[in-house]
Formats: sequence, C-alpha cells, structure tokens
Amino acid sequence: MALYYGLVFTLLMLEMLAFAVISLPIPTKFRKPLLKTLSIPFHSHQFKIVLKCIFGFILVLFIDSLNRMNKVNSELVEYTEGKIPGLSSGESRSEIQSRRFYAQRNTYLCGFTLFLTAVLNRTYSLVFELLAVKEQIKASVNDGKLNDLDTVDEKDVIALKNKIEEQDELIATLKGQAEGLSTDYEKI
Repeated sequence: MALYYGLVFTLLMLEMLAFAVISLPIPTKFRKPLLKTLSIPFHSHQFKIVLKCIFGFILVLFIDSLNRMNKVNSELVEYTEGKIPGLSSGESRSEIQSRRFYAQRNTYLCGFTLFLTAVLNRTYSLVFELLAVKEQIKASVNDGKLNDLDTVDEKDVIALKNKIEEQDELIATLKGQAEGLSTDYEKI
C-alpha cells in the first residue's frame, strides 16, 4: 500500500475512533467536556484549511482510484473476451485481477473515509444540539416552568367542553337540515 493510502487508512481509523467516542452512551457531565476538548482544534482557521486540503486530496485519490478501477475492469473484460491485450505484455489473468483488487480497495478506502467524514460531522452537530436541549430542559425544570405546563386549568377544560357540545348541536341541526333538503329534492 502506498504511503498516501496508508495515511488515508490512518485517518479512517481516527474517524472511526472519534465516531465511537461520540456515539458512546456517556453521561452528560462527562460528554460535554469531552466533546469540547475534541472540538478545540476545529476552532482554528489554519486547522480548518489544512483539513479541507486533506479531504480535497482524498477526493482526488477517490476519483483517481475510480478511474483506475474502471480501466482495470475494462482490461479484464477484454482479456476474458479473447482480445487478450495482456498476453503481449506478459500479464496473466491473475495479475489483472490483483490490480483490480488493489484498485477496488483504494476506491472503498477513500470512499468510506469521505463518507464517514460527512457522517461524523453531522453526528457531532446532532450530539451538541442534544446536549443544548438537555440543558434547556434541565434549566426549565429548575426554574419550575416545566411544572407549570403540566397543570391543567379546570376552567379552560369546562369552557372547551361547552364549545364542543355547542358544535355537536350545530352539527346535528345541520345534518337535520341536510336530510330535509335531500328529501325535498327527491320529491321534486
């Protein structure tokens, strides 16, 4: 494996480790400091630029490995169809298949790295939103605002029941009128 694919693999392993740490069910009092510690480098402008360059290079490697995989697949198809361009250069079918394997490996490696980057970014933001909502709920409970929402005003309930009864009566009279109109229409 080339050095750059080794570095891509290392980055993939680091992303998997970060995703595991973010996804673990850790209590909130430990999770928030851990996430803030993990996010410290991402606040630096230089770090963001370097990270974008790295993922740009990985995208270029992904596109290159896709092209290489398509080229090797077409060579393999030509070899199996009998055109046999590989025999002139001394290549056998196993050599073409090994190159195909390496091209597919590199494609999957770069693709998974790019995909996990997007997933990790979204998961990180969702976890931070979840922590913020938990803090808001905790603050509401401490302020007593949440308990006020749980109490029901009996006067409002009685007024709403009266409105429902009035609407039911209105519906019943409208149904009666509709039946009368339909019988009159049928007589005509």
